[in-house]
Amino acid sequence: MAAPTAGPTDHPAEASFAAFVRSRWGRLVRLAYSLTLDVGRAEDLVQESLAKLWFVWPRVRDGSPEAYVRRTIVNGAISASRRRWRGEEPRWELPDLPEPRSSAADAVDDRDWLRRELASLSVLQRAVVVLRYAEDLSERQVAELLGISTGTVKTHAFRGLARLRDARHPDRSAPGPRGEG
Repeated sequence: MAAPTAGPTDHPAEASFAAFVRSRWGRLVRLAYSLTLDVGRAEDLVQESLAKLWFVWPRVRDGSPEAYVRRTIVNGAISASRRRWRGEEPRWELPDLPEPRSSAADAVDDRDWLRRELASLSVLQRAVVVLRYAEDLSERQVAELLGISTGTVKTHAFRGLARLRDARHPDRSAPGPRGEG
């Protein structure tokens, strides 16, 4: 007698799940990376979330499976941040500013700077900022996804963006009047 399997047992369900994974893998990894700031952890988190989705695929495939996976990713990132040891973290600063670079190098530098600044936010602030502005979800959608009120979403978005605005990019001069820099 064969061992019982969980998840979809019919071929069309397997095919629809595989198509879902192929079409959303990159976006889900980007979301997880924005929350964990670590590519390996992000991929692991997406795989764990998709494994959980597999077991409920017959129930959610006609509803909103992407919302289910996003919620699982956010919950997993928050849970992992509670368990994560935050001892020594390597930091390094270049002693001198480099020579002017191409716009492609500047873009990479800007992304790296933003990643480091996102790491300074709390997990909930980071989740709200990423879901609200990088994933372009409404305040209501973010609130539903995280299980918090829209007022809490607004507060965390405001505080998170304020911290990001206050952080000065090392290659930028201090802002001029009215925040112009």
